[in-house]
This record gives sequence, C-alpha cells and structure tokens, in this order.
Amino acid sequence: MISKTEQLPAFDRFIAIDWSGARGKRYAGIAVALCGAGDAAPRLVTPPAGWWSRTAVAAWLRDAVVGQGGVFGQGGALVGIDCAFSLPFAVAGRSLPDGAGVFDLWNEIERICADEPDFGGVPFTEHPLHGAGYWRGGPQPDHYQDPHRATERACRDEGLGSPQSPYKLIGSKQVGKGGLAGMRVLRALRAAAPDAVAVWPFDPVAPGRTVFAEIYPRLFLKQTGFGQRKIRDGADLDAALAQLGAGPLGVGGTVSDHDSDALVSAAGLRWLAQRPGLWQPVGLDDTARTREGWILGVGAPVPAASG
Repeated sequence: MISKTEQLPAFDRFIAIDWSGARGKRYAGIAVALCGAGDAAPRLVTPPAGWWSRTAVAAWLRDAVVGQGGVFGQGGALVGIDCAFSLPFAVAGRSLPDGAGVFDLWNEIERICADEPDFGGVPFTEHPLHGAGYWRGGPQPDHYQDPHRATERACRDEGLGSPQSPYKLIGSKQVGKGGLAGMRVLRALRAAAPDAVAVWPFDPVAPGRTVFAEIYPRLFLKQTGFGQRKIRDGADLDAALAQLGAGPLGVGGTVSDHDSDALVSAAGLRWLAQRPGLWQPVGLDDTARTREGWILGVGAPVPAASG
C-alpha cells in the first residue's frame, strides 16, 4: 500500500521470475529475467549449474537484497513472481484463528512444510486440517468449491486472463503448489531483510525498498496482442517486447515459453512501474491488503501498448 502523498518508488531493476512448485531438486520451469531502467531488452539470468532450484533463486535474491551486490542498485528493485502470494481466505481462514492474516498463514505453511526440501509446499495440501479444501486427484470431489481470491476474479472480469484457483491441483495449469512454495520463499526473504524488503500489498511500498509483487504473465502477453498464445519464437518475442517499450533481444529460433514469460514480464514490470494508480488498484480492500494479496496491474489504469 502507498498513500496518495507518498513518493512513488523509482526502481533500478525489474526482475521477473517464472515459477514452479514441482517436487525435485531442479526444474526446467523456472526462469529469471532482469532489465534496468530505460528501454534495453531484458536478459535472462544464468542459473547456477545450468538449472534453477527454488533454493538457488531464494539465495540469489537474498544476496542481492542483503549484500547490495550491484544486482538491485541503490534504488531497489521491483521483483515479480508468477505465483499466488496467498490463498482464498473463505477456505484458508476456516483452519486459522479468528482475525488471522497472511503472515499467520505463511507461518502455518512453514510450520507444516519445514522439513520439505527446496521450499516445497506439498505437505500443506495433504494436511488433515489445512488440506481439506484441495482437489488433489481423481474426479472433482463433492466438497470442492473452486475458490478464488478477489484479484483472480477481477483479472478474469477485465479480460486479462483466467487464473486457476490455488486449491485446484489438477492438470498442467495448476498453480497451488507453486504458490505455497513461493510463500515460503517470500517469508524467508522478508525475515532476512525486513528493512529492505516489502511484499506488496501487505507491506508499505516506499522508495529504496525492494518490492516483491505477484504477477500473472498472461496479463502482459494480452497487452502485446498474443492473447492466449505462448511465445516460443525469437521473432515473436521481439515483437512482444517492442509493444512494452523494450528493444529487441535478437534471439533466433525457438525460445522456451518459461524464458519468454519471464522476459516479457520483466519488460512489462518496467512498463507498468510508474503508472498512476498502480499501487492503489480498484478492488484492493482490507481483505486483499491483509489476507489475500493482489496481482500487480489488475484494477489499475493500463496504458496503451507502444505498437
């Protein structure tokens, strides 16, 4: 949250992370892209040992924030992660104390999943109390309600895409496990650098802080005219980047959709960053600020793409 009288933050770097909640030691589904201010094309960050793990991403982010190692610069960074930062509290709140907020949820996820390696969140979905709302396999169970947060409904209503419910763990598009893993990472980063890190919209957004925000790559792709299509070609990638005011990357041939999602999202974050109303979107009420979170760019005035 940022008040109307506060100065909008000026970011030095824009980082987008295509995320994964899979079990294992490394994942082809994780990609990290970075760009600075201006209009240069974003670039992929090379992962250690050729593959990203969630632990490696968290370590890279932690070192950049805490160590000020030149990655984020003096003005902080805007970091977008493609995962839900919370759960629909109509379901999650049933198994939490009255008045609980998002940080209570994160603490409970960590308590249950602490022994799961690489920030995994699967044990939470299998917990006898907290896991009751999940659709984990087989035909849709009678109890399953397909719950969504207000930001997911608003995203759909604005024609920006249709995010899956984090309680649906079925199919290739399921996002629930990735969200739980992301919440564990955010909790660790926030604890490691409480004065340098803000997780929006739960923490104040202020100049000089590195801000973590939930993103939905489809929102940026819709703005570039690619609709529901994934970008898997270097020429298409350059065309999408141009729509977001970024120069061409110049990669020939095929591109993985994980890489293209991260690259387009990094450019998209820079494109959105100083738009009036971005940090006070329509629909961001107390429930979103303290419990459920919000997708950056949903409910905010969006400029026309560059064309």
